[in-house]
Amino acid sequence: MTEKTTTPRLEAQEAVRIKETADRFVANVGRVIVGKPRVVEQCFVALLCEGHILMEDVPGVGKTSLARAIARSIHCSFRRVQCTPDLLPSDVTGVHVFNQKTGQFEFHPGPVVTHILLVDEINRATPRTQSCFLECMQERQVTADRETFPLPRPFMVIATQNPIELEGTFALPEAQLDRFLLRVPMGYPSEEEEIELLHRFQAAQPLDDIESVLTADELSGLQAACRRTYVADSVRSYIATVCRATRSDDSLRLGASPRASLALQQASQALAAMRGRDFVLPDDVKELAAPVLAHRVLLETRASVRGLSAASVIERIVAGVPTPVE
Repeated sequence: MTEKTTTPRLEAQEAVRIKETADRFVANVGRVIVGKPRVVEQCFVALLCEGHILMEDVPGVGKTSLARAIARSIHCSFRRVQCTPDLLPSDVTGVHVFNQKTGQFEFHPGPVVTHILLVDEINRATPRTQSCFLECMQERQVTADRETFPLPRPFMVIATQNPIELEGTFALPEAQLDRFLLRVPMGYPSEEEEIELLHRFQAAQPLDDIESVLTADELSGLQAACRRTYVADSVRSYIATVCRATRSDDSLRLGASPRASLALQQASQALAAMRGRDFVLPDDVKELAAPVLAHRVLLETRASVRGLSAASVIERIVAGVPTPVE
């Protein structure tokens, strides 16, 4: 059966340009974040997909620094929201204020009207405030007082949360977790990396000297190019099989949604382009399966008792699905 081509394919020269930009981005952010090139690569995958990132790890491992380094590597607008229990939705989306000179209400946009939004400690916001991010993350628009305003493109939410602290926090609902393209755990550095970190931050703050390596318009062009990365029917079937397998696995009570299938395909296209290829390999899907799917599924209670994690279950499922050889 012949492959169906409905859109122009990514050209080899474009793939090389994306790879060169990705290398510059990873090196630039690496001036601040020591020993985490794979984490930075996954963040650039999310940028190319115009997806959102959930950074989940214990305090002090560099989640906020990574988010700020990403924002400074792109010449675009950046805003930050520090979530607290008393944060209101209007504090994020914006409010209408009456102008006595004109006699009319004027919309004063909140911090969400930006290119890159850092939502620090998102699980400290109440469910009411958390829900105001749903429309922004999915539809790229904000509604205030029955009036809708489009958000600038590209638009990306980088949220951080501490998974071990429960007091004064509110768990993210599944609907909101499903809107994050990737969940990126930071992890502790190795001994050598921690020594390098101490040396690098002894006399200066590298984040102050970091420069942008691309503009918002250039990023938009790369995003459009990545969507043309070729996906063979066999690889597309492989993605669907992996996601469908999560819905029938005994260790999971909630499998990956169709939105997860689309996210895994789009992320695989971006990763392939970052590697200088104009086509997706099954290895691209395998590498991103856990970061894309693990936060979208729910473990059965007995699986949690046995010490299993969502990521380990996803890796087992991927290992059990036959890899396309075509």
